[in-house]
Amino acid sequence: MKRLARIVDLGRRALRKPPRVVWQRLVHEAAAQGQRFSAPRLARNFGERQLLAALGASSMDQLWRDLAARPFILPRGINWRAHLPEAEAALLRERAEAALARRVTLLGAVDVQLGTPIDWHTDIKTGIGWAPRFCKDIEYSNLDKPSDVKLPWELSRMQWLLPAAQVYLLDRDERYATCVRTVIEEWIDANPYAMSVNWSCTMDVALRLMTWTWMFHALHDSTAWADAGFREKFLSSLYLHGRFVERNLEKSEVNGNHYTADAAGLVFAGLFFGAGTDAPRWHELGWRILSEELPLQVTPDGVDYEASVPYHRLVAELFLFPAIFRLTLGLPVPEDYRSRVIAMGEFTASYARDDGTVPLVGDADDARTLPLGVQPINDHRYLVALIAETFGAEALAVAYRGGPVAEMLFVFGPERTAAMSSRRPGPRTSAAFPQGGNYIMANDRDHVFVDCGPIGLAGRGGHGHNDCLSFDAVLENVHLITDAGAYLYTASAVDRNLFRSTAYHNTPRLDGLEINRFISPENLWNLTYDAVPEVHEWRPGNTEDVFEGSHSGYERLAAPVRVRRRLSLEHATHRLTMEDRFLSPSSAPHAVEIPLLLAVGVNARIDTPGKVLLAAGGKSFVVSWHGEADWTVEIEPARVSPSYGIAIPTQRLVWRRTGALRPFQLALVPGD
Repeated sequence: MKRLARIVDLGRRALRKPPRVVWQRLVHEAAAQGQRFSAPRLARNFGERQLLAALGASSMDQLWRDLAARPFILPRGINWRAHLPEAEAALLRERAEAALARRVTLLGAVDVQLGTPIDWHTDIKTGIGWAPRFCKDIEYSNLDKPSDVKLPWELSRMQWLLPAAQVYLLDRDERYATCVRTVIEEWIDANPYAMSVNWSCTMDVALRLMTWTWMFHALHDSTAWADAGFREKFLSSLYLHGRFVERNLEKSEVNGNHYTADAAGLVFAGLFFGAGTDAPRWHELGWRILSEELPLQVTPDGVDYEASVPYHRLVAELFLFPAIFRLTLGLPVPEDYRSRVIAMGEFTASYARDDGTVPLVGDADDARTLPLGVQPINDHRYLVALIAETFGAEALAVAYRGGPVAEMLFVFGPERTAAMSSRRPGPRTSAAFPQGGNYIMANDRDHVFVDCGPIGLAGRGGHGHNDCLSFDAVLENVHLITDAGAYLYTASAVDRNLFRSTAYHNTPRLDGLEINRFISPENLWNLTYDAVPEVHEWRPGNTEDVFEGSHSGYERLAAPVRVRRRLSLEHATHRLTMEDRFLSPSSAPHAVEIPLLLAVGVNARIDTPGKVLLAAGGKSFVVSWHGEADWTVEIEPARVSPSYGIAIPTQRLVWRRTGALRPFQLALVPGD
C-alpha cells in the first residue's frame, strides 16, 4: 500500500511538471533501476585486477604509492603536535578515544555504544532498522514509525572517525589507524555495493567518499594500513563509490544541497584517483555541475537559496572544498566562481556571532563536508577564514573574528593558519543581503538578524520555514530572542511541521493560519508560496538602523491582510523597537498572535501592565508595549533545537488580540 501511495503521489507531481523534466526523470529512474541486476555482479567481480586496469596501474603497491604522492588538501611534513593548541588537541584526543571505544554522539543520540561489529542498518535511537536489499527498493521514510534513517546515514558517513585519523597524525599511535581500518572493513563487508540503506541517498555516498579520501592521506603510511588485502578492499570500494555517485546523481527540476554534494564527491573521486578514463570524467562532470549550480543556488549577494543558515554553511563547504582541491593540484578556479563563494563568506561573517553561535534560521541536520575542527556545531567562524585564505580575499579576512584553529590548520598548515589568526578584526557593522532576504543590524554588542526573504528552494519550501519577518536578537552581548531551529525530519512528522510552522517563529500569526500553507501533513519538504516578501526600507546608520518589510501571506483570506513590520536598533542605547501593522481594506475582525521566543536561559516575569522583565547573562532587560488594555500577554513553555535531534525547554512571550485590526508597538531595552 505504501508503494502504491508513493506511485500515485509521484504521478500527481509529474502532472505538474514540464514534459522535458518528466522524461529526464523517467530515463534517470530506468537507469537506476537497471542497477538492480548489474550492481551485485559488479560488486562480485570488481577487485584488484579490474581496479588496476581501470587506473592503468601495474601493481597494487605502485598504485598505493602513486595515490599517496598525489597532492591533497592535507599538508605534508607537519609536526602537528607542535602547532595544534593544547586545548584543541585535548578535545581531539577525547573524541578519538570515543571512536576507539566505538562510542558516538550524533543527531541527538548521546554516548551510544555501537558494539562489534557495528550494526550499520539500524537507527541507534529506536532500534528500528532497514534490512539489506537493493537500495532503490528500501522505503526509509517511515512516517508511521519513530525511526530516523538519518542515524545510519550519519554513522556511515564516518565523519565521527576523523578525530582518530587526526590524532594518529599527532601521535603516530597505531591504535588509531587500526581503529579506522577495522571500522571501514566492517562497513564494506556489511554494505555491498548498492545493496543497503546506506546506498539509498547518493549524497551520503559522496560525503563518505570525501571522508575516506582524507583518511587515506592521513593514514596511508601507517602499519595498520599496509595489509595488501585491506588496500585492495578499500581502494576498490572507494572506486565503486565514485562510480555509484556518477550513476545516481540526485538531479531534479530545481536542485539543492544533495546534487551539490554529489558533484563535490565526483570532483574528489576524480582528483583522488586521477588516472584512467573514469576519474577524469568524474572530475570534469562534478566540476561542471558545481560551476553551473553555484549561480543558481547562491544569490549574487552570497546567500544559499535554501533559506537556512545551517544549510548555507554546508553548501558553502560543498562549493569550497572541491575548489581547494583543484587549487592544490594547480588547476584554475574561475573568477566568477571565486567571487560567489567569497560572497557566501561575507554573509557568513555577518551572521556568525563572536561567541561562536548563529541564528537558528531554517532547517538544520548538523551536516558538514569535512569536519576537521573541535568547535561546537553552530560555530561557523572558521568558514570565513577558510574562504578568505583559499582565495586571498583580503576584505573578507578582516571579517574573521577568531575561534578554534583546527579547521584551518589541517587544510592550510601552520604558517597560513598563524597569519590568519594574528589578524585584528574590524568593527562589527550592519549589512544587507537583499537578494537572499536577510538584514543584519549589528555593532560590537548587538546583533539582530531579520528574515524577509522567500521560502527556500526557489519558492518550493525545502529547508525553509514559515519565518518571514521573524528575527533573532542579541543585545548587550546577551542572546534574548531566538529562532526555534528544526529538531527532527522523518522521525516525527508532527514535530517536523511544528518547528517549521508560523507559531514557532517570531512573526505575527492571524486566525491560527500559516503564512505559507502546508501541502499536507505528510509532505515535509514543500510549502505553498503565499508569503511573498517586500522590503520597504533598509536604512543603516551610525546612530540607528531601520528595517521595514511586509509579506502577502494573509492576502489570500476572505478579509485580506498584509502584515507589515518595522524594526529599529539604536546603537548607543541598545534599544530595539518593533512595530507591527495589519493593512486591510476590510474592517472584519481577526485573531492576532505575536510571539517572541526567548533564548535558552532567559527568564521572563510579568511586572506591571505593559511590562515584562527579562533576566539573562547577569543582566536585566525590559519589554514594554503600547495598548496594554487591548492586548493580553502570556508566558508559555516552548522549545528550541540547537542541534538535530535535541529540543531544549525555554519560554516564549505571546501577545494576543481578537477584533478589529490595530497596530502593535514594542520596545526591548536594557534594564537599569
